[in-house]
Amino acid sequence: MPFTKKHQTTLTVLSVILVIVMVLYTARIYSIQIANSDKYSSNAKGSTASRTAVLKAPRGEILDCYGRQIAANRDGYNIVFNKAYVKENINDIILSLVNLLDEKTAEHKDRLPLEYNAPYGFKEGESTTKLIKTLELADYATADNCFIRLVERYELENYTSDEQRKIMGVRYSMEIEDFSISYPYTFAEDIPTELMLKVSESNFMLDGVSVDVVPFRYYPDTSLAVNLIGTVGPIYEEDWAEGENYKDRGYAFDDKVGKSGIEYYAEEYLRGVDGEITYYLDEEGNIISKEITKKAVAGKTVMLTLDAKMQRTVQDALANTVRTLQSEGGTARAGSAVVININTGGVITSANYPTYDTATMSENYEALLADPTNPLTDRAFQGVYPIGSTIKPIVAAAALENNLYNTGEVIFCKREFDYFDDYKPDCMHYHGNMGLTAALSRSCNYFFFELGTRIGAITMTDYFKQFGLGVKTGVEVNDSSGILVEPTSNGVGGDTLQIAIGQMNAFTPLQLANYVATFANGGTHYKATLIDKIVSYDMTTVYDNCEPQIANKIELKESTVSAIKTGMLSVTVDGTGQAALGDYPIKIGGKTGTAQVEGKADHSTFIVFAPYDNPEIAISVVLEHGASSYASGNLVRQILDSYFFSSENTATDIPPFTVIS
Repeated sequence: MPFTKKHQTTLTVLSVILVIVMVLYTARIYSIQIANSDKYSSNAKGSTASRTAVLKAPRGEILDCYGRQIAANRDGYNIVFNKAYVKENINDIILSLVNLLDEKTAEHKDRLPLEYNAPYGFKEGESTTKLIKTLELADYATADNCFIRLVERYELENYTSDEQRKIMGVRYSMEIEDFSISYPYTFAEDIPTELMLKVSESNFMLDGVSVDVVPFRYYPDTSLAVNLIGTVGPIYEEDWAEGENYKDRGYAFDDKVGKSGIEYYAEEYLRGVDGEITYYLDEEGNIISKEITKKAVAGKTVMLTLDAKMQRTVQDALANTVRTLQSEGGTARAGSAVVININTGGVITSANYPTYDTATMSENYEALLADPTNPLTDRAFQGVYPIGSTIKPIVAAAALENNLYNTGEVIFCKREFDYFDDYKPDCMHYHGNMGLTAALSRSCNYFFFELGTRIGAITMTDYFKQFGLGVKTGVEVNDSSGILVEPTSNGVGGDTLQIAIGQMNAFTPLQLANYVATFANGGTHYKATLIDKIVSYDMTTVYDNCEPQIANKIELKESTVSAIKTGMLSVTVDGTGQAALGDYPIKIGGKTGTAQVEGKADHSTFIVFAPYDNPEIAISVVLEHGASSYASGNLVRQILDSYFFSSENTATDIPPFTVIS
């Protein structure tokens, strides 16, 4: 039919009407979504129910003194059930997910204390109290009783027994973790990327399952200072409402917390403040909108006194030293080395050998526990050793400060010390006339037997305490107070002589380094510390500079300090430490020691401070059954090289708060 003018008019009218309608709709949409968005949004929210869920905050990082990462965060993937989106087919969804993870040999959370495979007995060593209480069964209920009740509870009658066990493990875990809109349930943690893609591409997303990107703890060097840094882990049931009482402290059950070391000690700083996401529901419980109503705040960053690169160097040098001694037929089996900042008490390095790797610790735990060399022990902070002749500078200080010896006096060493009729200990050599400098340099026992008889055991013990021996150092992580014999009188006995040459008592390498630092700085005894400062996650704000804390000040005359330091310089120049350090380009004060161990080779100890004229660091080295002072002295030399001459030690020119790798 031909196109007429009448048709033209009709088309024009319809077009005008269409344009008017579109304009009206556009105006209405503009009014609702833009011009009056706040009004309509509030009306909508006011007419619906709402639920809030947690947005996890990143844990604060742990850095070394130059900003190098020691404990950081990386992105990982969790499979999470969100109650707001879960439909009625949750059992089918769980079964599909469990089968998928089993196929990929990936783990999922299952806190049900029943065996995973038939005949489904109780898991050995796991408590069944909570399960039986949750199911309202008698205390004597069997595993079969629990299984039957769980099938009824979660409506699993139409599944095979194998499928029932898979589903009930997840459903029970959800129940005891208060799965709800406010508390999403983490089904699997840190899944591989391949599995993440598989789940994300599936229809699970439509039924309340999501793959969330979350921060996971990451240690760039998994064997670096492991005893000090510690680990994070899940909250154990015994610590949830009791023990550490994480529940009342505002934690969620699936939170990760510090379990040991700095991770545990600095939990209050490292823990972030979780945010909130609010879901708005209609009358039928369907989600109609959501918004972040509280932003998550990352935890604070903890900067340590440790130098990560120097720590790695010292750990490797210690390990090589012990292995070399063993390869040469020696009996050395372990050791430790500590470096402290003389003017702050800050621990720069703390090395142990043998040690372990946190990346493989879980799978190797039983073997590590059974290892006779005790690799899990923090020898530097918790190992106690008789320290031998390294105690002699304190004995000399006690004699000088109490006017029981003056620096001009000479004592004649005839090797056998015959003060007692029934106990005549020997010096290692016949030294003849000895002043203090020579006695320290050559480590003359006779000389210090004599000083010990003049001073008495109680007075010597008091000086040991003043220098921090036999008492806790104040460091943030666990350390030992050592073993300090408390004499009952200041009289003279055989024990007094042994105390004067470093036997009877036993102390930690950390205490040993801190005592040397106290001498080197003239008598200020600082608490040992690992934390340098607390800063914001982005390192733009300093919350706490963690100023050095003085434990006590020892009143020492300048002449006392000078006389002892002169003797310690002689040790490294022409004394017992000469072989390892005699040609060192920096002047060093030191003292060697060999501590007797009944039936075994002596422990080898070495303490130093450097530089001699303007001390910066104090070092203590202990080699278990290392016998010779040369090996410990050579290790000290490597530590000094790392501090003073390492080509990598260029961080002093780095601007504040610059993270370096």
